[in-house]
Amino acid sequence: MKIPAGILGATGVVGQRFVQLLENHPWFEITWLAASDRSTDLEYGAAARWRLKTPIPSRLESMRLASAEPPGAPKLIFSALEAAVADELEPRFATAGHAVVSNASAFRMRPEVPLLVPEVNAAHLRLLEQQSWRAKGGFIVTNPNCSATGLVMALAPLQQAFGVEKVFAVTMQAVSGAGYPGVASLDILGNVIPYVAKEEEKMEIETRKMLGRLNGAGIAPAELTVSAHCNRVPVEDGHTESVSVKLRKPATREQIIQTFREFRGRPQELRLPSAPERPIIFLEAADRPQPVLDVNAGGGMSVSIGRLRACPLLDWKFTVLSHNTIRGAAGAALLNAELLKAEGYLA
Repeated sequence: MKIPAGILGATGVVGQRFVQLLENHPWFEITWLAASDRSTDLEYGAAARWRLKTPIPSRLESMRLASAEPPGAPKLIFSALEAAVADELEPRFATAGHAVVSNASAFRMRPEVPLLVPEVNAAHLRLLEQQSWRAKGGFIVTNPNCSATGLVMALAPLQQAFGVEKVFAVTMQAVSGAGYPGVASLDILGNVIPYVAKEEEKMEIETRKMLGRLNGAGIAPAELTVSAHCNRVPVEDGHTESVSVKLRKPATREQIIQTFREFRGRPQELRLPSAPERPIIFLEAADRPQPVLDVNAGGGMSVSIGRLRACPLLDWKFTVLSHNTIRGAAGAALLNAELLKAEGYLA
Protein backbone atom coordinates (compact mmCIF):
# COMPACT_ATOMS: atom_id res chain seq x y z
CA MET A 1 0.00 0.00 0.00
CA LYS A 2 1.37 3.40 -0.98
CA ILE A 3 1.28 6.31 1.44
CA PRO A 4 -1.33 8.92 0.40
CA ALA A 5 0.21 12.35 -0.25
CA GLY A 6 -1.08 15.83 -0.90
CA ILE A 7 0.45 18.91 -2.49
CA LEU A 8 -0.08 22.49 -1.34
CA GLY A 9 0.59 24.97 -4.13
CA ALA A 10 0.09 22.25 -6.72
CA THR A 11 -0.42 24.52 -9.74
CA GLY A 12 2.91 26.41 -9.66
CA VAL A 13 6.20 25.34 -11.25
CA VAL A 14 7.46 23.52 -8.14
CA GLY A 15 4.02 22.04 -7.51
CA GLN A 16 4.04 20.66 -11.04
CA ARG A 17 7.48 19.16 -10.40
CA PHE A 18 6.03 17.41 -7.36
CA VAL A 19 3.25 16.01 -9.52
CA GLN A 20 5.74 14.86 -12.15
CA LEU A 21 8.12 13.20 -9.67
CA LEU A 22 5.38 11.55 -7.61
CA GLU A 23 3.69 9.96 -10.61
CA ASN A 24 4.60 6.24 -10.43
CA HIS A 25 6.55 6.73 -7.19
CA PRO A 26 7.00 3.36 -5.42
CA TRP A 27 6.14 4.66 -1.91
CA PHE A 28 3.83 7.67 -2.27
CA GLU A 29 0.63 8.35 -4.21
CA ILE A 30 -1.03 11.73 -4.80
CA THR A 31 -4.58 11.70 -3.47
CA TRP A 32 -5.11 15.41 -2.77
CA LEU A 33 -4.19 18.66 -4.50
CA ALA A 34 -4.71 22.23 -3.36
CA ALA A 35 -3.77 25.70 -4.55
CA SER A 36 -5.17 29.21 -4.10
CA ASP A 37 -8.79 29.87 -3.15
CA ARG A 38 -9.63 30.90 -6.70
CA SER A 39 -8.66 27.42 -7.93
CA THR A 40 -10.72 25.45 -5.42
CA ASP A 41 -12.96 22.85 -7.07
CA LEU A 42 -11.44 23.41 -10.52
CA GLU A 43 -9.97 20.43 -12.37
CA TYR A 44 -6.20 20.32 -11.94
CA GLY A 45 -5.50 20.24 -15.69
CA ALA A 46 -7.48 23.43 -16.24
CA ALA A 47 -6.03 25.30 -13.27
CA ALA A 48 -2.36 24.31 -13.58
CA ARG A 49 -1.42 25.60 -17.06
CA TRP A 50 1.06 22.73 -17.29
CA ARG A 51 4.59 24.01 -18.07
CA LEU A 52 6.76 20.86 -17.97
CA LYS A 53 8.04 18.90 -20.97
CA THR A 54 6.45 15.62 -19.92
CA PRO A 55 2.65 15.30 -20.25
CA ILE A 56 0.42 16.04 -17.30
CA PRO A 57 -0.44 12.68 -15.64
CA SER A 58 -3.82 11.64 -17.01
CA ARG A 59 -4.97 10.35 -13.62
CA LEU A 60 -4.58 13.81 -12.09
CA GLU A 61 -5.78 15.98 -14.98
CA SER A 62 -9.40 15.75 -13.88
CA MET A 63 -8.75 15.70 -10.11
CA ARG A 64 -10.60 18.51 -8.35
CA LEU A 65 -8.49 20.97 -6.38
CA ALA A 66 -9.39 20.98 -2.70
CA SER A 67 -9.52 23.91 -0.32
CA ALA A 68 -6.09 24.47 1.28
CA GLU A 69 -7.29 23.41 4.73
CA PRO A 70 -6.36 20.34 6.84
CA PRO A 71 -9.80 18.60 6.90
CA GLY A 72 -9.79 15.86 4.28
CA ALA A 73 -6.07 16.14 3.53
CA PRO A 74 -3.76 13.09 3.86
CA LYS A 75 -1.13 12.80 6.59
CA LEU A 76 1.80 13.55 4.24
CA ILE A 77 1.76 17.03 2.73
CA PHE A 78 4.30 18.43 0.25
CA SER A 79 4.36 22.22 0.32
CA ALA A 80 5.25 24.28 -2.75
CA LEU A 81 3.81 27.46 -1.27
CA GLU A 82 5.22 30.96 -1.41
CA ALA A 83 6.91 31.90 1.87
CA ALA A 84 4.24 34.34 3.08
CA VAL A 85 1.44 31.83 2.50
CA ALA A 86 3.49 28.97 3.97
CA ASP A 87 4.04 31.00 7.13
CA GLU A 88 0.30 30.88 7.73
CA LEU A 89 -0.74 27.51 6.32
CA GLU A 90 2.09 25.11 7.18
CA PRO A 91 1.70 25.43 10.99
CA ARG A 92 -2.05 24.94 10.55
CA PHE A 93 -1.41 21.58 8.89
CA ALA A 94 1.33 20.57 11.37
CA THR A 95 -0.94 21.42 14.32
CA ALA A 96 -3.63 19.23 12.76
CA GLY A 97 -1.22 16.28 12.80
CA HIS A 98 0.16 16.41 9.26
CA ALA A 99 3.76 15.73 8.23
CA VAL A 100 4.64 18.85 6.23
CA VAL A 101 7.60 18.44 3.88
CA SER A 102 8.21 21.96 2.68
CA ASN A 103 10.11 23.65 -0.11
CA ALA A 104 9.16 27.08 1.29
CA SER A 105 11.59 29.34 3.13
CA ALA A 106 9.24 30.39 5.94
CA PHE A 107 10.54 28.00 8.62
CA ARG A 108 14.01 27.05 7.37
CA MET A 109 15.89 29.00 10.00
CA ARG A 110 13.65 28.13 12.95
CA PRO A 111 15.94 26.43 15.52
CA GLU A 112 13.70 23.38 15.88
CA VAL A 113 13.07 22.83 12.14
CA PRO A 114 15.45 20.55 10.20
CA LEU A 115 16.90 22.17 7.06
CA LEU A 116 17.82 19.01 5.21
CA VAL A 117 20.00 17.79 2.40
CA PRO A 118 19.87 14.11 3.37
CA GLU A 119 23.37 13.25 2.09
CA VAL A 120 24.75 16.08 4.24
CA ASN A 121 22.86 16.29 7.52
CA ALA A 122 20.36 13.45 7.93
CA ALA A 123 21.12 13.45 11.67
CA HIS A 124 19.36 16.82 11.96
CA LEU A 125 16.03 14.96 11.76
CA ARG A 126 16.30 14.60 15.53
CA LEU A 127 15.24 18.25 15.79
CA LEU A 128 11.71 17.04 15.10
CA GLU A 129 11.43 15.99 18.73
CA GLN A 130 11.75 19.67 19.73
CA GLN A 131 8.75 20.81 17.71
CA SER A 132 5.56 21.70 19.56
CA TRP A 133 3.53 20.27 16.68
CA ARG A 134 4.76 16.77 17.60
CA ALA A 135 2.27 16.69 20.48
CA LYS A 136 -0.44 16.54 17.80
CA GLY A 137 1.50 14.07 15.66
CA GLY A 138 2.59 16.66 13.09
CA PHE A 139 5.84 18.36 12.13
CA ILE A 140 7.57 20.52 9.52
CA VAL A 141 10.74 19.57 7.61
CA THR A 142 12.29 21.90 5.05
CA ASN A 143 14.75 21.73 2.18
CA PRO A 144 17.07 24.67 1.47
CA ASN A 145 17.18 27.43 -1.10
CA CYS A 146 17.92 26.06 -4.57
CA SER A 147 21.34 27.75 -4.81
CA ALA A 148 22.32 26.76 -1.28
CA THR A 149 21.55 23.13 -2.16
CA GLY A 150 24.19 22.88 -4.90
CA LEU A 151 26.71 24.77 -2.80
CA VAL A 152 26.30 22.67 0.33
CA MET A 153 26.50 19.43 -1.67
CA ALA A 154 29.89 20.57 -2.97
CA LEU A 155 31.11 21.82 0.41
CA ALA A 156 30.02 18.86 2.55
CA PRO A 157 32.70 16.39 1.39
CA LEU A 158 35.36 19.09 1.66
CA GLN A 159 34.17 19.98 5.15
CA GLN A 160 34.31 16.35 6.22
CA ALA A 161 37.76 15.67 4.74
CA PHE A 162 39.67 18.93 5.15
CA GLY A 163 37.49 21.51 6.88
CA VAL A 164 36.26 24.67 5.16
CA GLU A 165 37.12 28.14 6.45
CA LYS A 166 35.93 30.57 3.75
CA VAL A 167 33.66 30.36 0.70
CA PHE A 168 33.14 32.83 -2.14
CA ALA A 169 30.35 31.92 -4.56
CA VAL A 170 28.91 33.61 -7.66
CA THR A 171 25.69 32.15 -9.06
CA MET A 172 24.19 32.15 -12.55
CA GLN A 173 20.59 31.17 -11.82
CA ALA A 174 18.01 29.82 -14.28
CA VAL A 175 14.79 31.68 -14.98
CA SER A 176 12.68 28.70 -13.82
CA GLY A 177 13.81 29.58 -10.30
CA ALA A 178 11.57 32.65 -10.52
CA GLY A 179 8.44 30.55 -11.04
CA TYR A 180 5.88 31.24 -13.77
CA PRO A 181 5.61 33.64 -15.55
CA GLY A 182 8.85 34.61 -13.80
CA VAL A 183 11.15 37.18 -15.41
CA ALA A 184 9.80 39.09 -18.41
CA SER A 185 11.48 38.06 -21.67
CA LEU A 186 12.48 41.65 -22.51
CA ASP A 187 14.28 41.83 -19.15
CA ILE A 188 16.22 38.55 -19.35
CA LEU A 189 16.94 37.72 -23.02
CA GLY A 190 20.48 38.80 -23.91
CA ASN A 191 20.90 40.05 -20.35
CA VAL A 192 22.17 39.25 -16.85
CA ILE A 193 20.27 40.57 -13.84
CA PRO A 194 22.72 40.95 -10.93
CA TYR A 195 20.10 40.62 -8.22
CA VAL A 196 17.85 37.78 -7.05
CA ALA A 197 15.81 38.86 -4.04
CA LYS A 198 16.99 37.39 -0.71
CA GLU A 199 19.10 34.70 -2.44
CA GLU A 200 22.47 35.91 -1.18
CA GLU A 201 21.30 36.04 2.41
CA LYS A 202 19.77 32.57 2.15
CA MET A 203 22.95 31.06 0.74
CA GLU A 204 25.09 32.65 3.42
CA ILE A 205 23.02 31.61 6.44
CA GLU A 206 21.41 28.35 5.29
CA THR A 207 24.77 26.84 4.33
CA ARG A 208 26.10 27.37 7.86
CA LYS A 209 23.02 25.72 9.40
CA MET A 210 23.18 22.67 7.14
CA LEU A 211 26.90 22.14 7.76
CA GLY A 212 26.44 22.81 11.47
CA ARG A 213 26.55 20.37 14.36
CA LEU A 214 23.53 18.99 16.20
CA ASN A 215 23.95 20.43 19.68
CA GLY A 216 21.32 19.37 22.17
CA ALA A 217 18.05 21.03 21.19
CA GLY A 218 19.45 22.98 18.24
CA ILE A 219 22.16 23.40 15.62
CA ALA A 220 25.52 25.07 16.23
CA PRO A 221 26.21 26.74 12.84
CA ALA A 222 29.40 25.74 11.04
CA GLU A 223 32.29 28.10 11.70
CA LEU A 224 32.87 29.24 8.16
CA THR A 225 32.37 32.47 6.25
CA VAL A 226 30.24 32.47 3.10
CA SER A 227 30.03 35.38 0.65
CA ALA A 228 27.58 35.05 -2.25
CA HIS A 229 26.76 37.06 -5.39
CA CYS A 230 23.52 35.95 -7.11
CA ASN A 231 22.61 36.62 -10.74
CA ARG A 232 19.67 35.68 -12.96
CA VAL A 233 20.69 34.53 -16.45
CA PRO A 234 18.75 33.41 -19.58
CA VAL A 235 18.98 29.67 -18.88
CA GLU A 236 15.83 27.56 -18.60
CA ASP A 237 16.86 25.06 -15.88
CA GLY A 238 20.02 24.70 -13.83
CA HIS A 239 21.85 26.95 -11.39
CA THR A 240 25.57 27.29 -12.10
CA GLU A 241 27.93 28.49 -9.37
CA SER A 242 31.56 29.58 -9.50
CA VAL A 243 32.99 28.74 -6.09
CA SER A 244 36.31 29.47 -4.34
CA VAL A 245 37.16 27.88 -0.99
CA LYS A 246 39.81 28.18 1.68
CA LEU A 247 40.40 24.84 3.41
CA ARG A 248 41.56 24.29 6.99
CA LYS A 249 43.93 21.48 5.97
CA PRO A 250 46.03 21.32 2.79
CA ALA A 251 44.71 19.14 -0.02
CA THR A 252 45.91 18.22 -3.48
CA ARG A 253 43.75 18.34 -6.59
CA GLU A 254 43.72 14.55 -6.73
CA GLN A 255 42.59 14.30 -3.10
CA ILE A 256 39.73 16.76 -3.67
CA ILE A 257 38.53 14.94 -6.79
CA GLN A 258 38.63 11.63 -4.95
CA THR A 259 36.66 13.18 -2.08
CA PHE A 260 33.98 14.42 -4.47
CA ARG A 261 33.72 11.08 -6.28
CA GLU A 262 33.58 8.98 -3.10
CA PHE A 263 30.98 11.15 -1.38
CA ARG A 264 27.91 9.21 -0.29
CA GLY A 265 25.31 9.73 2.42
CA ARG A 266 22.37 8.22 4.23
CA PRO A 267 20.11 8.15 1.12
CA GLN A 268 22.62 5.98 -0.75
CA GLU A 269 23.05 3.74 2.29
CA LEU A 270 19.28 3.29 2.55
CA ARG A 271 18.88 3.05 -1.25
CA LEU A 272 16.06 5.59 -1.23
CA PRO A 273 14.07 5.66 -4.50
CA SER A 274 15.03 9.24 -5.46
CA ALA A 275 18.64 9.05 -4.28
CA PRO A 276 21.17 9.22 -7.12
CA GLU A 277 23.83 6.51 -7.09
CA ARG A 278 26.44 9.28 -7.33
CA PRO A 279 25.35 12.45 -5.52
CA ILE A 280 28.34 14.29 -7.00
CA ILE A 281 29.59 13.75 -10.53
CA PHE A 282 33.03 15.20 -11.20
CA LEU A 283 33.69 16.13 -14.84
CA GLU A 284 37.24 16.40 -16.19
CA ALA A 285 36.44 18.31 -19.41
CA ALA A 286 37.66 21.91 -19.28
CA ASP A 287 34.28 23.33 -20.35
CA ARG A 288 31.95 21.35 -18.06
CA PRO A 289 29.50 21.34 -16.36
CA GLN A 290 27.00 23.05 -18.65
CA PRO A 291 23.22 23.29 -18.03
CA VAL A 292 22.31 22.02 -21.53
CA LEU A 293 24.53 18.93 -21.16
CA ASP A 294 24.56 18.13 -17.47
CA VAL A 295 21.52 19.49 -15.63
CA ASN A 296 19.63 16.17 -15.72
CA ALA A 297 22.47 14.06 -14.33
CA GLY A 298 21.15 11.44 -11.95
CA GLY A 299 17.60 12.27 -12.98
CA GLY A 300 18.24 15.86 -11.94
CA MET A 301 19.29 14.77 -8.44
CA SER A 302 23.08 14.66 -8.93
CA VAL A 303 25.26 17.75 -8.58
CA SER A 304 27.91 18.15 -11.29
CA ILE A 305 31.29 19.69 -10.48
CA GLY A 306 34.17 20.60 -12.77
CA ARG A 307 36.94 23.11 -13.53
CA LEU A 308 38.82 22.39 -10.29
CA ARG A 309 41.97 24.48 -10.16
CA ALA A 310 44.13 26.45 -7.75
CA CYS A 311 42.77 29.80 -6.59
CA PRO A 312 45.28 32.63 -6.07
CA LEU A 313 42.92 34.35 -3.62
CA LEU A 314 41.81 31.39 -1.49
CA ASP A 315 42.94 27.74 -2.05
CA TRP A 316 40.81 26.09 -4.75
CA LYS A 317 38.08 27.08 -7.18
CA PHE A 318 35.56 25.04 -9.16
CA THR A 319 32.19 25.16 -10.94
CA VAL A 320 28.99 23.59 -9.56
CA LEU A 321 25.75 22.84 -11.43
CA SER A 322 22.48 21.64 -9.93
CA HIS A 323 18.92 21.32 -11.21
CA ASN A 324 17.07 24.09 -9.40
CA THR A 325 13.51 22.72 -9.56
CA ILE A 326 14.46 19.05 -9.00
CA ARG A 327 17.49 18.79 -6.70
CA GLY A 328 16.91 22.35 -5.52
CA ALA A 329 13.17 22.09 -4.89
CA ALA A 330 10.63 19.28 -5.48
CA GLY A 331 13.16 16.45 -5.76
CA ALA A 332 14.88 17.62 -2.59
CA ALA A 333 11.60 17.58 -0.65
CA LEU A 334 10.71 14.16 -2.08
CA LEU A 335 14.06 12.77 -0.94
CA ASN A 336 13.40 14.26 2.52
CA ALA A 337 10.05 12.45 2.64
CA GLU A 338 11.70 9.18 1.65
CA LEU A 339 14.23 9.64 4.46
CA LEU A 340 11.38 10.34 6.90
CA LYS A 341 9.66 7.11 5.88
CA ALA A 342 12.84 5.05 6.06
CA GLU A 343 13.65 6.43 9.51
CA GLY A 344 10.16 5.70 10.85
CA TYR A 345 8.66 9.20 10.98
CA LEU A 346 5.78 8.46 8.60
CA ALA A 347 4.52 5.33 10.34
